[in-house]
Parts: sequence; C-alpha cells; structure tokens
Amino acid sequence: MSYVDDERFDGLYVSVAQQTKGIEPLLDTVFSFLRRKSDFFAGPPGSGDKGTDAAIQKVHEVLNKHADIYRADQAKKAASAAASKKKKEAAAAKKAAAAAKKAGAKKEEDVLEIGADGGFDASDAAAKEVTKKEEPAAKKADTTSSPPAAAKEKDDDDDEHPNGPPPVGNGGTVDGKYVWTQTLSEINLVVPLPDNTRGRDVNVTIAKKQLKVGLKSAPKDDAWIINGPVPKIVIVDDSFWTIEDGNRLVINLQKLNEMEWWDCVVVGDPTIDVKAIQPENSNLGDLDGETRQTVEKMMFDQRQKASGLPTS
Repeated sequence: MSYVDDERFDGLYVSVAQQTKGIEPLLDTVFSFLRRKSDFFAGPPGSGDKGTDAAIQKVHEVLNKHADIYRADQAKKAASAAASKKKKEAAAAKKAAAAAKKAGAKKEEDVLEIGADGGFDASDAAAKEVTKKEEPAAKKADTTSSPPAAAKEKDDDDDEHPNGPPPVGNGGTVDGKYVWTQTLSEINLVVPLPDNTRGRDVNVTIAKKQLKVGLKSAPKDDAWIINGPVPKIVIVDDSFWTIEDGNRLVINLQKLNEMEWWDCVVVGDPTIDVKAIQPENSNLGDLDGETRQTVEKMMFDQRQKASGLPTS
C-alpha cells in the first residue's frame, strides 16, 4: 500500500500544525518521536554511526521523492494552464476573424455601382439607409406595445442566466480585509498581515455562526479585522487556521451544509452572485494559472493597502 497520497491522517496533522504553528516545529515533533520512540537513528544493533547515516539518507530519499511529485504536479498544472490559454487565444482569434469578415461585408454593401447610363446608382444604398433608420423605430414600437408579462419573462431569464463573469475562485475580496474562495464543502480566507507575524500575535475565534480575527497589537477601537456573523453554520471542530510565510493568515471553514454556495463570509460584507458560480476551479490551489494570478494580485493589493503602500 502506498502512503504517498494517503489522506487518512490529515486531521491529525492539521491538529498538530495548529498547535506547533510552523513548519520547523511540526517537523521537530516527527523527528522527536522517531528519536525517542524508535531505533530510526540508531539503526540495527552494531551498526554504529552507519545507522545515523542511513537514517539521514532515508530522509533525503523520501524528501526527494515528494519533491519530484510536487514538480510533476506543478508541470501538469502549467501544461493545463497553457492549454487553456491557447484555447482562449484561438477563440479570440476566431471571433476577431468573424468581426473582420462582417466589417468587410458591410463595406462591400456600401459601395455605389455605376448604372447603364454611366452615372452612380445610389437607389439601393439609399433604400438600405432608410431601412436601417426605420428598424430602431419599429423595435421601439414593438417594445412599448409588448405586454408587461414579456418584460417579466425576460427579467426572469436574465436572473437564471447571469451575464456577468463568474466570481474568481467562486469567492471575492473585501477591500482592506481579506480574499476568499469556496467549494461546496469549505470556505478559504486569506487575511494579509504585517511581516513577521506569529500565531501568538493574532486573535482568531471560529464559532458556529461567528468569525473574529484581530491583531493583539492593534488599538482597542480597531482591534478586529473581521468581526461578525457568518451567513451559514460552520463545523467548528473541523475548521482551522494557520499563518503562512509570516505575512498572511489562512482560515479554513468547513460548511455544515455541503449543498449550497455562500454569497459572503461575514454578514454585511460585499456579496457575490451565486448564480454565476462555476463549480470547477473553486479551490485556490486548483485554479488555472491566469485565475490564480488574479487572486494573488488581489492578495498583494490587500497587503499593500494594509501597510499604507501603493497597490498594483
């Protein structure tokens, strides 16, 4: 049995990561266990220093194996993003060609022909011009004479088929506070923080129907970055938070109802149109290159604003 992609122990490691609050302390717990509770470093009896060398070599082998897997995954994502970009470029080129063809056809229609008597025959062009002027008036008359039910039917159709683009990562951004994405089962928030922030420097409270995030060093009247009710119920025991790279807080909220989309994270913050959501590519780690770049740009701008620096 391969343990390379085994997810059975994720909950255990998440719990350890929350308590250790860092990569090195997390790894320390692993090697501390091997040192204290096993002969991993000692090796078989009589092996001497060779046992320790063998342990170091084994760690390097496992680390390189996972590094190779990571590189392969990144290459696969890059290839997928390149294919998606190529497909979009092909569609754009096809659309541009169609527009150019249409423009050429219109130009040909506007050319005046020489009549049998040697003069210009403008009758067809004039007739077409009159027709063009009459069409908007006719459409306007049809619109004013249409029954209210027709307008209502159009509004209903617009509601079912939104024209706007799908929200990035099926989430959004709250200026000066956080960026969020979602899947049907979870919400992911990224909150920009000052550089070199540690877990002990923040206050985070994840409750069943409330979320609070703040810096302990902030003034009392501005202590909370996020403080308000969440729109749906959260599974507290399965939710967690961690600080990455010392400058951003990452929060994972597990939804109780895994069959509905959220239009916001905190009641009162800006909402998104859930009808425009596309279920695929809803997790930040699964986004294609172009969309992920957009999310990372928003995160950068958030950090810049929080530090009073220019945005991109």
